[in-house]
Amino acid sequence: MDVIYGLIPGMLVLGLAAVAVLFWATRTGQYDDLDGDGRRILMDEDEEDVDPRRAPPMDAEPDLNPTESRRE
Repeated sequence: MDVIYGLIPGMLVLGLAAVAVLFWATRTGQYDDLDGDGRRILMDEDEEDVDPRRAPPMDAEPDLNPTESRRE
């Protein structure tokens, strides 16, 4: 039972320290961009090759009405 007299103040000090760290992190901007780092890991900016099966060439004109070209 005597141990509890040491544990309760210790847990209060740890809890207050955790709250202080949380406030410090929010004030310094640690939580401003939550999705940016995750997306930057997945994006490879060095690779410029495009798989031709997945995307049309950039200089190709879009075919707005494919039925007219088939009639000719």
